Formats: sequence, C-alpha cells, structure tokens
Amino acid sequence: MRHLLFTASIALSVALSAGAAAAEDFYLRAGIGFDLQTETEFRDGNCESTEPAALYGCGLGVDGAPLRSVGDFGTSTGFEVGIGGTVAPAVRMEAFVEFRPSLAFSGRANFVQTTEQQSVSAELSALSAMVAAYADLPELGLPKLGPFDPFLGAGIGVARIRTGETQMMFPATTTHVPGGHRTGLAWMVTAGLTTALGENTMLDVAWRYSDLGTAETGAGDGRVVWRDGSRDPLPLDLAATEAQLRSHGLRLSLRYVF
Repeated sequence: MRHLLFTASIALSVALSAGAAAAEDFYLRAGIGFDLQTETEFRDGNCESTEPAALYGCGLGVDGAPLRSVGDFGTSTGFEVGIGGTVAPAVRMEAFVEFRPSLAFSGRANFVQTTEQQSVSAELSALSAMVAAYADLPELGLPKLGPFDPFLGAGIGVARIRTGETQMMFPATTTHVPGGHRTGLAWMVTAGLTTALGENTMLDVAWRYSDLGTAETGAGDGRVVWRDGSRDPLPLDLAATEAQLRSHGLRLSLRYVF
C-alpha cells in the first residue's frame, strides 16, 4: 500500500505541475463506486508446468472450452479519494487512489474427471493509484444538459490485487489453492455529469470502465481435502494461475474546489 500511495503522490506532482498558476482551481474529491464485474476466468500462467504443477493443465474441459475456472465477482463497492486541478480552460488533471476491499469470485471449473459439482470461490481485494485527465465539454462549446455539465475522462496507473485462498468444491473433495498478489498496469475510461451543490462543492455522477490488470493465485502449497475424513489431505505443489480483472459501473463523488 505504501508503494501505491507514493506512486499517487508522484503522479499528482506531475499531473498538476503544469497548472500551478491556477491554484485557486485545485480540488479534493471523495467518492464511492458500485461495479459489475465482467466475466472472469482463471487459467494457468503456464499450462505445461510440471514443477510446480499446473492446476488446470493444457487441453479442453468437459464443456469443450480450455481447462479453467470461469465466473464473476457480482456487484462490488469501491472507495476513492483524489486531488486535482484545472490545467487548461476545459481540462482537469487528477491523481486518485481507489480501494476495492472485497471482490467475491464465484464460478465453476471444467475438469473432465466429473460433470457434477465443480464450484470455485475466492476473495480478492484491489488497491489502485492513477493519474487521470478530464475534459469538461461545455468549456469546449458543447451544450450543457440543464444544470449538468457533461465530461469525459481517462486515466492510467498501477493496481495491486490480493487474491485470498481459492476453494474448489468437487463431489467428495475440496481443493485449496494458495492466495497470492500481483502489481501491474491499470487504466480506466469514464463519462459523467457534474452539477454544483454550492459555491465550492460539486457532485459528479459517472460511468466508469476499469481494467485493473492481472489477479494471480499463489505458487506453492495447496492441498486436496476429503470432506468425510476418509483420507489424509493430499499436498499439492502448485504453479500460479491468473485472471484479468475488469469492471464497469457507477461512481458518485463530491468535489470541493478551493
């Protein structure tokens, strides 16, 4: 987390250096987001790995698709804070940090050994830091929408995704896959509306598409557990699996302009 906060502070310095003369337009922003995750699949980073062993392996599953677990994260909530400023009449630059504390993956594997229960679950969290640019469209000559000013934006930065232990439920056994974490490139695009709530306070309502990069399970000690206790757990030395974490959803933010 310290690394991402440091990244955000450096990004802010770069983003606002060009607008230092417009200090009266600096603002603080705090918001909440409600995301719908797109379909997500976990697959081996290297399906041919033997030491440690690939979890899924190469080939096709019982459904004819590559061996994998596929599902989604349902609806999740994120919280963000940012600081920005005007760098041109129609352009704002901003650095922000967003935390998604709970992403609950629910899906199904497609191993060929059974056509019965193959449910998969895992808990993830994501912390991201980005630099974003926003274009306030009425400043470019486009019309307002009543009391609302439309805007477009895009941002790029880094995200750190933590994946908890994955549990794979089969008819008689549960496979436990170790958790892991990964830091990589993240980006977003957004479109929204702004309206004034007071002399210095603005409300932003926006749609956002986010790509937070790659989530990764851990490499190392996993195990197969027989739920009836008929056998001792079977240890597994597993290679990492990975998935692309993408989402889209609503953002509600308050901006206080200095």
